[in-house]
Amino acid sequence: MTVLKTSLRNFFAHKGRMILSGLAVVLSVAFVCGTLVFTDTMNTTFDKLFAETSANVTVSHKKAGNGDERPATGKPTTVPASLVQRVERAEGVEKALGTTASMAVTVVDRDNNNIGPTSGAPTIASNWTDLDVKTMDVTSGHPPRGPTEVMVDADTAKKHGLSLGDELRTIAVTGDFTATISGLAAFQVTNPGAAVLYYDDKTAQEKLLGSTDEFTQVSVIAAEGVTDELLKKNVTAAIGDGYKVQTQEEFAAENKDDIGAFLDVMKYALLGFAGIALLVGIFLIINTFLMLVAQRTREIGLLRAIGSSRRQINRSVLIEALLLGILGSVLGVGAGVGIAIGLMKLMGMMGMNLSTSDLTIVWTTPVIGLVLGVLVTVVAAYLPARRAGKVSPMAALRDAGVPSDDKSGKVRAAIGTLLTLAGAAALLGAAGADEPGPGALYLGVGVVLTLIGFILIGPLLAGVVVRVLGALVLRVFGPMGRLAERNALRNPRRTGATGAALMIGLALVASLSVVGSSLVASANDELDRSVGADFIITGDQGKVITPQIAEVVRKAPGLEHVTEYKGLVEVELTTPSGTSDTRDLIAASPTYAQDLRVETVEGELADAYRKDAMSVDEQFAKEHGLKRGDELTAVFPDGTTPAKLRIAAITSSDSTLDSGAMYLSIATAERYIPADKMPQNWMMFAQAQEGNEQRAYSALKSELKPYPGYTVQDQADYKKLLEEQMGQLLNMVYGLLALAIIVAILGVVNTLALSVVERTREIGLMRAIGLSRRQLRRMIRLESVVIALFGALLGLGLGMGWGAAAQQLLALEGLKVLEIPWPTIITVFLGSAVVGLIAALVPAFRAGRMNVLNAIATE
Repeated sequence: MTVLKTSLRNFFAHKGRMILSGLAVVLSVAFVCGTLVFTDTMNTTFDKLFAETSANVTVSHKKAGNGDERPATGKPTTVPASLVQRVERAEGVEKALGTTASMAVTVVDRDNNNIGPTSGAPTIASNWTDLDVKTMDVTSGHPPRGPTEVMVDADTAKKHGLSLGDELRTIAVTGDFTATISGLAAFQVTNPGAAVLYYDDKTAQEKLLGSTDEFTQVSVIAAEGVTDELLKKNVTAAIGDGYKVQTQEEFAAENKDDIGAFLDVMKYALLGFAGIALLVGIFLIINTFLMLVAQRTREIGLLRAIGSSRRQINRSVLIEALLLGILGSVLGVGAGVGIAIGLMKLMGMMGMNLSTSDLTIVWTTPVIGLVLGVLVTVVAAYLPARRAGKVSPMAALRDAGVPSDDKSGKVRAAIGTLLTLAGAAALLGAAGADEPGPGALYLGVGVVLTLIGFILIGPLLAGVVVRVLGALVLRVFGPMGRLAERNALRNPRRTGATGAALMIGLALVASLSVVGSSLVASANDELDRSVGADFIITGDQGKVITPQIAEVVRKAPGLEHVTEYKGLVEVELTTPSGTSDTRDLIAASPTYAQDLRVETVEGELADAYRKDAMSVDEQFAKEHGLKRGDELTAVFPDGTTPAKLRIAAITSSDSTLDSGAMYLSIATAERYIPADKMPQNWMMFAQAQEGNEQRAYSALKSELKPYPGYTVQDQADYKKLLEEQMGQLLNMVYGLLALAIIVAILGVVNTLALSVVERTREIGLMRAIGLSRRQLRRMIRLESVVIALFGALLGLGLGMGWGAAAQQLLALEGLKVLEIPWPTIITVFLGSAVVGLIAALVPAFRAGRMNVLNAIATE
């Protein structure tokens, strides 16, 4: 009981000093709990959405729902329209509805503006059925009644200022068609962020599928008293096993799996960043308790002198940590709910309206937050608690401060040096690896060992690096600069731990910057070396290039040639020796051999585009003992006659673009694939007539202007797009890493605040002999700057080492150019000085306000 009372007294006596450490716990736990609540809410939302939008039983093509939402033909998988009547005759069926839906469309208003979402969600075109009444409420007008009418979801209409009578043009794989808005429908469930348009049955079939004899699926509504399982059994018996038949639960689960994969990636990524913040927070907590123990050395010595055991002292510090962990974790759980709601609002701004009524807080979330926060805090306080337990009763006769353990410091430095050298060797092993698998293992080991090594040798490095930084940065500030340098060097272990907290976040920033910049530089280099085409034409969000748009591209003036690029999936190839392998083949125009400079080890790539010829990859040839001139038997999807294809070229496996691809001509593919199953273009390439590049570029832009879902880019545009995409990804990562950096800043603030308290008497004496408040504040600010720059120097150096090793490993996959983003590195380094200045504001202000006489009288 005495130990508990002492712990409570000390905790509340130093509550101001605990706040910053508590904030680290609050932020980290909040990020973890916020991530869990947000993803659980998303799961709940989509569970309800899929449950509401699916029928009791759904009948679809065998290959439907395999993750290929945009097949190579541009059309979704279908079932015969006659299947509706067959299903309707099954026992227990109240109604069977033919459903047509496609996401391979672009819809524009009369000003030619794309009304689809900009958040990456799809534009969904479908027919209006009785099933949609469950999820959509017609708020104005009426559902479509013929080929000239369309109904739009109310959210899309509001966003783009659409109203009844407005004309919309739909760009589908079968061609363009126009319709006027006959009605607006509001979501009665969560809007998934998509733009949804409804047409009548016949129009949807003709314009989206190209035939009134097909539907994408059949939705089956059960008669009263018939279970979904029984209905599935009856429907399967009526139509046979040639289709995929799913209950409502199975259909919802399949759709949820597709969304769940994305949510899992997002959840674990966010939890990873929260883990980094927790790691940084550990340094803050350790530093806080070490300094508090040092300041209470005489008090602990007195407790030991009057009979307190080491175990009691140890337990006293751990109880303080427990209180800090519980309080911080409780606040963190509450803040996490707030973060989750904030993320939901952010998703709403992007078009996905998540309702707070679906806010899901499962019991495991607060438990995880509490256990995590308390465990981290207590574990971090264990070392300071042990040190407190080692204080002897004689310490009551000395000034505050625990004597440094030189022997412990030397052992720590020796272990840290060994780990750093071992980590450096592992990173070199990763850089020189011949295979990605072992190399990735070396890289992971190297990153962990060098990180731990740098943390352990931080005090040793502080003594060297701070002196160098002092000579370069602080000496220009005269006596205040020298005092700041000495204060930073006074306790190298504390400086090392404070700098290490900042080092972790900045090391990750630097390493990701190096990898990102190297990726862009490598892609640009490969583009320059391999791509001979002047222009690349693509569809947004993976849309295929429809025949109509392909014709527009071909007719553009000023072009030397146009290349079509199509894909074939899962072609079964049988070698002369009888072995079979399923591979993807790419059908392209013969001019593709000019547009992409692919190295060959045998033959010329142009020969692969001759009649009944193809190319194979070098690795495939080695696996099956093939050579140029060998003949393969190819069974195409939905084809009836196996093809005999001669190997006319073997491409090098070292090629980066299209590495491992196998080619044949479009004409050869068309001989063996039915016309309605022939893939559309994934992309197209175009070569301008010599000296006519700018005119051809402008002409292509002009011709494609009526089709905003499709873009034409020259090589400069393509490079710029790649840089922008990588920049957006890195900025998002930097934003998440900012949490760890904020926690590290709190550590600098806490270190300075406790250091000021520790040096109260010294500050009073310095003020008494003439040091002004302004000089005192400058000294503390400079001390903060040098600590921040120390952490930045270690982090950036370590991160560039990690990034360089990762790039050398990824060179096996084509990332062959090492690019150090010096502007980013320099900006981060200088920004660290600003961080140091900001961190010093409050401690410097408090130090400047000290009463001189009271400070001198402090023991």
